[in-house]
Amino acid sequence: MEEKSNSIWKSGLTYGVMLGLILIIYSVLLYVMDQSFNKGLGYVSFAFIAAILFYGTKTYRDNSLNGFISYGQSLGFGVIIILFAGILHSIYFMIHINIIDTEYISKLLAFTEEELLKKSMTDDQIEMALSMQKKMLKPALMTLFGFLGTAFWGFIIALITSIFVKKQGDPYQEAMQDLEE
Repeated sequence: MEEKSNSIWKSGLTYGVMLGLILIIYSVLLYVMDQSFNKGLGYVSFAFIAAILFYGTKTYRDNSLNGFISYGQSLGFGVIIILFAGILHSIYFMIHINIIDTEYISKLLAFTEEELLKKSMTDDQIEMALSMQKKMLKPALMTLFGFLGTAFWGFIIALITSIFVKKQGDPYQEAMQDLEE
């Protein structure tokens, strides 16, 4: 089975940039609506990831691989998409917390404190939890963990979407076609 002109990296970059831009736009919308720390709305990004992974991999399968793709190829293509999307979104996040919303870390600490108060924790427990969190809240470290989180969840979603995108060819037909050539 011969690949057409679209390389896996070029197609992966295309869909990765598309997904990255969607995630950035969604992040900006959450920021504008002051919903950056809303966990429920944060999970919507998983739906965007699943949709683009499915659509991108299916399109790549149909247009570049003659309609057939193995589970491994599908998973690999999904990982490439996530890699590019994660890099793009991480660059945006770094810009966001360093330039756009320089108070992001303090807002996050205040939000965390409110959540801990809702759990009826003592003042000492809250103070200890916040002091530990402050050590981890460095822009570069947050960006790295954000990228790793995107990569991890993207991989999990790619594992699932690949089940539905894979489409094996008929090995007999492929062998006969190879013999004819």
